[in-house]
Amino acid sequence: MMMSNLKLGVDVIGAHNLFPKDGQGTSNAFVELYFDGQKHRTTIKDRDLNPVWNESFFFNISDPSRLHYLTLEAQAYSHNRYTNGRSFLGKVSLSGTSFVPHSDAVVLHFPMERRGIFSRVRGELGLKVYITDEASLKSSSASSNHPDSLDPAVSAMKAEHRSDRRHVFYNLPNNGQEHQQQHPQGPNHSSSSAGGPDHHNEHHQHYVPKHQADEMRPEPAPPSKLVHAHSIASAQPADFALKETSPNLGGGRVVGGRVIHKDKTATSTYDLVERMYFLYVRVVKARGLHTMDITGSVDPFVEVRIGNYKGITRHFEKRQHPEWNQVFAFAKERMQASVLEVVVKDKDLLKDNYVGFVRFDINDVPLRVPPDSPLAPQWYRLEDKKGEKIKGELMLAVWIGTQADEAFSDAWHSDAAMPVDSNAAISAVLRSKVYHAPRLWYVRVNVVEAQDLVTTDKHRFPDVYVKAQLGNQVMKTRPCQARTLGAVWNEDFLFVVAEPFEDHLVFTVEDRVAPGKDEILGRTYIPLNTVEKRADDHMIHSRWYNLERPVVVDVDQLKREKFSMRIHLRVCLEGGYHVLDESTHYSSDLRPSARPLWRQPIGVLELGILNAVGLHPMKSREGRGTSDTFCVAKYGQKWVRTRTMVDNLCPKYNEQYTWEVFDPATVLTVGVFDNGQLGEKGNRDVKIGKIRIRLSTLETGRIYTHSYPLLVLHPTGVKKMGELHMAVRFTCISFANMLYQYSKPLLPKMHYVRPFSVMQQDMLRHQAVNIVAARLGRAEPPLRKEIIEFMSDTDSHLWSMRKSKANFFRMMNVFSGAIAVGKWISDICSWRNPITTVLVHVLFLMLVCLPELILPTMFLYMFLIGLWNYRFRPRYPPHMNTKISQAEAVQADELDEEFDTFPTTRNPDMVRLRYDRLRSVAGRIQTVIGDLATQGERFQALLSWRDPRATAIFVIFCFLAAIVFFITPIQIVVALAGFFMMRHPRFRHRLPSVPVNFFRRLPARTDSML
Repeated sequence: MMMSNLKLGVDVIGAHNLFPKDGQGTSNAFVELYFDGQKHRTTIKDRDLNPVWNESFFFNISDPSRLHYLTLEAQAYSHNRYTNGRSFLGKVSLSGTSFVPHSDAVVLHFPMERRGIFSRVRGELGLKVYITDEASLKSSSASSNHPDSLDPAVSAMKAEHRSDRRHVFYNLPNNGQEHQQQHPQGPNHSSSSAGGPDHHNEHHQHYVPKHQADEMRPEPAPPSKLVHAHSIASAQPADFALKETSPNLGGGRVVGGRVIHKDKTATSTYDLVERMYFLYVRVVKARGLHTMDITGSVDPFVEVRIGNYKGITRHFEKRQHPEWNQVFAFAKERMQASVLEVVVKDKDLLKDNYVGFVRFDINDVPLRVPPDSPLAPQWYRLEDKKGEKIKGELMLAVWIGTQADEAFSDAWHSDAAMPVDSNAAISAVLRSKVYHAPRLWYVRVNVVEAQDLVTTDKHRFPDVYVKAQLGNQVMKTRPCQARTLGAVWNEDFLFVVAEPFEDHLVFTVEDRVAPGKDEILGRTYIPLNTVEKRADDHMIHSRWYNLERPVVVDVDQLKREKFSMRIHLRVCLEGGYHVLDESTHYSSDLRPSARPLWRQPIGVLELGILNAVGLHPMKSREGRGTSDTFCVAKYGQKWVRTRTMVDNLCPKYNEQYTWEVFDPATVLTVGVFDNGQLGEKGNRDVKIGKIRIRLSTLETGRIYTHSYPLLVLHPTGVKKMGELHMAVRFTCISFANMLYQYSKPLLPKMHYVRPFSVMQQDMLRHQAVNIVAARLGRAEPPLRKEIIEFMSDTDSHLWSMRKSKANFFRMMNVFSGAIAVGKWISDICSWRNPITTVLVHVLFLMLVCLPELILPTMFLYMFLIGLWNYRFRPRYPPHMNTKISQAEAVQADELDEEFDTFPTTRNPDMVRLRYDRLRSVAGRIQTVIGDLATQGERFQALLSWRDPRATAIFVIFCFLAAIVFFITPIQIVVALAGFFMMRHPRFRHRLPSVPVNFFRRLPARTDSML
């Protein structure tokens, strides 16, 4: 890179919701850019509060080493035609640390900032800022961009030249805008043109609002209708921050979390997504079809065609009266024709034969909106290619509906169609589905003892153990030597099982004959349907079960030994626990397994998955990058999957789902994946990103419309894979019940009555995730195991140097308040600010004299702090933060260690290096823990007489202190102690105090350590 060619490029896209400054409710907006002593201007957009410029400027970077210390400032003004003056509309300041290369730059909408405390500003300014070293680019001329001297023809030619070079295409300006630019000095003319076609089109372009960027890019930018953005003030880069949007949904436009209804009479249950219209075609059946083969039969199937889109039903062999009952959905916004053709064909090896068709004019198709009843199908007579009626009829139902239609989820969708003809199996994995995870139970097994054990070798005592197996879960007791032909273990096992119970609980008593060689003595099977269920900690009655030999020689031996061996067991299904199948930090359901213990729901959670933008290509098809994406949302036992949008980097889902909420301290998880089942068999679904939303951070009744960045940690570092636009609403059914939940334990009662160890919790969680993945993997279309593991955060417990650093800084942030208070007290004691110290002395003396004011003062102070912080409360749900996660400054070797498998697959030298590094970190932690233990042991040594002289001094001091405190009022003691602590530095010594010296001389157990 040549340093002389380095330039800063600034694309001024547009502004939204500017403050009117011309006295007539509008503004004549233009933008001035300042950088490193250089200045450029945009053109003037007359009488427009949502102007769109799409103009590019380039600044010379004289010294790249000083780039981080420079600032780009964009100031928006309103031009006054009468006085030739200007009014301030707002400014945006960007630090040089936020500048990125052109390949990583995206359009960001920054909120306007005030110039002074009396400035009145509002709205956002859309900019795209990047660094480029393209030699052909020249620095923009300030004079050529002056608003009063700009030639529109020259500007158009330059814009066209830039668009050809950078492959960016712009919409042509309308006549009203050209006319305004050519006559900037006519106030009468400009006022009359405000109500002209330009103003008229602004209210009638519903699909492309005027304040959106008019660019069509290969990599689309994030949603442009932003009402909130995080830039310089954010702790992480603006591109990684959450952005609040204001979309037009089914219920109306969302502004500030509330819906402004366009039509108060129109209601829809799908009010959190954009209303999309589809042409639905239900192909039911046919009758009396004309025979096409020599054998006098027909192998019929149906093609539904509109424009370039074609849907095909399955075919039947030798059937003149077939029944399909399949539904096809064609997105109305993508329709390229006005005629729908439904063609019946005969399947043939070489070429399919034409049977007949039915044709519909789309303009005559009726509109159906639920809750209207489904449209009744009708018989239609088939026509030949000449348009004449022929033999055969086809039963069809054709209507126009929305995604609220009942047929939406099961329909074949044109926007999810494969580039080539797909079979029924491929079509199944493209549809949207709702899954219900099985209800999980813990199975508690207590193996008490076994009696009357019979072995083949009579000359030794058997060394027996019990193996308990439930599906793929296997556990063993310790070996026990049966000297009296009986063994006692009294050990507990825990298993995870899902309803309906499919596996039996199998107990096998085995004898360890030799190392690595075991002999089965007996086995018993227990169906889980016969096992007792309990919801509390009451005692479960034990039972004796007969052990049967796996191999029986003859009938007489079977009769003699049928009841010779038996095992004593206590088995129950634990319904009082919640089976943890996800990380406890991101739990979406906390209810116990037993349904009678469930409480009434406290609210309803509604999620609208709108669209995704800027997705990275995850695969290659026909020599170009593409993605076949779908979204998965999980909350409680309900999993949802949107339809797969094939070959689309900016998919529009517009699907809405609803969950019942039983606890506000739960988390909704949404993941975006690339469908790997459309290519070669055996491909895994690739994760693109994940979003978590904690319900307790949401205000009830408010609609949160945000564009969430999809942040994923790769071996090369953190990467933004795109953005997902969603709408979320939490509605409270019973406010009293929701407040009551804050007083209840987080987990069911049994977790506290008989808690599990950490090792048991990790093992049981792993088994629960495997069971859920196995059950949902059997659905159609299946939710594959990699999706379940990614959504459940199964690897959250694995070691990571990055996570350890993040948790350490989180802990330091928690204690930062206490550290700040300690520093403030230190400043008071050192009399750094004498006035403040004197005031603290007076306050301290008041609290000592009136101790009853201490607690009221403390709680009143916290009450006032809470009220003050209410003004600055978060207006959006928290999102993944790269700064908190320590993902910005992580080293490559640490990331490689985090993505390593368990057990490791790296070479021994690399493992040795990481082990030495871990020993170094653990050594520092060991030192800190040792220092804490030393201080605690010194406290114990005060009265342990380990140092007899020190203990004697402390005991005598305690006796004298008791006499002094008994005689002296406590207020005087506290006041003297406080004044002594806050004494002036003139009365202090640099050496440590006597109590500190005495404490440090006390012995600890460090001298007893090896």
